[in-house]
Amino acid sequence: MASEVVVVHANETPPQWWDAAVFLAGPLPRDPGVASWNPEAIALLRDQWTRPGRLVVFTPELREGVLTDYTGQIEWEHRAMHDADVVLFWVPRDLATMPALTTNIEWGIWYATGKVVYGAPPEAVKNEYLRHLAESRGVPVAERLGDTVAAALAMIGDGARREGGERSVPLLVWRTESFQTWYRAQVHAGNVLEGASLEWTFRSGARREDVVFWAAHVRVRVSAEDRVKTNEVVLSRPDTSQVLLYRPGATLDETVIVLVREFRSPASTPDGFVHELPGGSSRGQVDPAVQALDEVREETGMSFTADRLRPVGVRQVAATVSAHRAHLFAAEITEAELEWFRAQRDVPHGDGGTERTWIELASYGEIRRRALVDWATLGMIAQALHVSETEAGRR
Repeated sequence: MASEVVVVHANETPPQWWDAAVFLAGPLPRDPGVASWNPEAIALLRDQWTRPGRLVVFTPELREGVLTDYTGQIEWEHRAMHDADVVLFWVPRDLATMPALTTNIEWGIWYATGKVVYGAPPEAVKNEYLRHLAESRGVPVAERLGDTVAAALAMIGDGARREGGERSVPLLVWRTESFQTWYRAQVHAGNVLEGASLEWTFRSGARREDVVFWAAHVRVRVSAEDRVKTNEVVLSRPDTSQVLLYRPGATLDETVIVLVREFRSPASTPDGFVHELPGGSSRGQVDPAVQALDEVREETGMSFTADRLRPVGVRQVAATVSAHRAHLFAAEITEAELEWFRAQRDVPHGDGGTERTWIELASYGEIRRRALVDWATLGMIAQALHVSETEAGRR
């Protein structure tokens, strides 16, 4: 498909599909004698958008005439900014002709979302605070309109085809495997995403470009019930890998389990720590088994070979809270390995940064009686032990 740029002016209905969308945010003239920067930005986008596919450009300017009152288009602008993959801020502030007071508010709403670029000419006044916030949040910053446009298109990359309600999912979330896993499940069930509003992201990386967690208020048509569900937020993160390391006992309750104790801020436990199976996630590792081995080594100090792991299954962990899944594995340990773990109980492990873990050993019966782990972890342990006993019986 050839490159195409579609310009959507204030209060106009956008097309039903696109590969990328940009919203032009910044001060606009209230007097016909003052030149607007939007036409130049649109021309630059037309010139620089050379990828196959459709780029939609939302401009808050009217197709004809000069905007004198935002009242009639506030909701249109808010919806367009939500739907855009990038909100391009260009702030040529002039206190006499374009004071950019509304721009200040819009910038305050969007600067930390991960979907903005910021530009302003050096001669523009009263922009120091906006620029400081941009630089402190890893937002691309430019002093020429052409460079600002280039930064927006670099953020978009090749884009991705979306239609209908999919248009409301910006690329930074659309590209995550966690979103695609959730969305594939919805499509498989016959449900339809009718719209979404990105509420929050937690990001990492040098420029905070990697989405770790995301939350979106969604509107989903539930085909089995012929209704639209609109009152929930989907929260997700990368899938995790967990490993049950166990030493069989004379009875199931006497089976010894290797846990890790770690301070996690959400913990509502008597000691303020979570007690869980070794595990976690890594956005750079796509093989759950390799990820599982990495997490065991990081959180316990013990290295295992891949042939020691037995896959148990993949399930959501807490389906009413988060869309992510856990890949569960099990490995029977030797008596010598169990003694090694015992000797390591007072030795801290972890990633050497924010994560610090401690080895704990407990029998299955003790875990159940003391409510030592949360319901999700208890379920993983029970399932893995059941599978292991079943396989042992077959042998």
